[in-house]
Amino acid sequence: MNISLQQLEYIVAVDTYRHYVTAAEETFVTQPTLSMQIKKLEEQLGITVFDRSKQPIVPTDLGRLIIEQARTILNQTKQIEEIIKNHNEVVGGEINLGVIPTLAPYIIPKFAGELLRKYPDVGLNIKELMTHEIIQELKNETLDVGLIVTPIKDKGLFYNSLFYEEILLYSDDINKKKYLSFKQLPTESMWLLSHGHCFRNQMVNLCQIATEQQHLNFKYESGSLETLKKMVDQEGGATLFPELAVLELNKKDSAKVVHIGEEHPYREVSLVFTRSQVKTKLIEVLGNEIKEAVPSHMLEKRSNVVEWS
Repeated sequence: MNISLQQLEYIVAVDTYRHYVTAAEETFVTQPTLSMQIKKLEEQLGITVFDRSKQPIVPTDLGRLIIEQARTILNQTKQIEEIIKNHNEVVGGEINLGVIPTLAPYIIPKFAGELLRKYPDVGLNIKELMTHEIIQELKNETLDVGLIVTPIKDKGLFYNSLFYEEILLYSDDINKKKYLSFKQLPTESMWLLSHGHCFRNQMVNLCQIATEQQHLNFKYESGSLETLKKMVDQEGGATLFPELAVLELNKKDSAKVVHIGEEHPYREVSLVFTRSQVKTKLIEVLGNEIKEAVPSHMLEKRSNVVEWS
């Protein structure tokens, strides 16, 4: 039985994208070629890998086991390449990074350009995704690493903590106070991010907001911190901002920011990956570049981290 790595790549691609045309595009072959090679593999194995009667296409029960083994084999093949690169201390190759929306606009411009100038043989592919989407793509191996807020409760994932962002209040009415206690937070006039954002969950947990009991005549949830800021500026109320976003504010808007509590709450930002990840050198370099890009005080470990999951 002569099974090629290419055939394994094709069935993994179809399982990942659940669409023959997309899988063909992602593996740089024509759709007929991909279909033919998968059919040939099924004939060699004497089984049906995919149930073609369903849309989107799904693997059969036995096919699912074959695909799982194919992912392992392909990953072990990549490990050989990475072992050689690490031995030769070569920093190169592509790294696929997922970043959550409340981090992406504030952190990517700080490190991406410098990383590529310092390591010209590195290809950096970044996708802005929600936390649950990053986790799923890590497990599907369409992402190598994610930049998200931790801790996370998933035994299949591992993470390296990079820095700690203070969570601050942005309000049109703070009366020049240095900080507000948790009891003083204006929970009934708080503008929130939409569902799916981990920072929304931190906002709810931190402020003990019962969102269904808010007494706003106009309720609005946004996927953008910038939109929430403009709602505060225009309509009043308050919202929470992570520290990197606050650093982007002008002097006038910075005056609307106040610390929360005497010890201040934080969110922990980490690089997350699976146990099978082989691009250890690239992830190490990426982490170092991100840490160099943030203010040094953010690298200090904090104990008062707000849970989100």
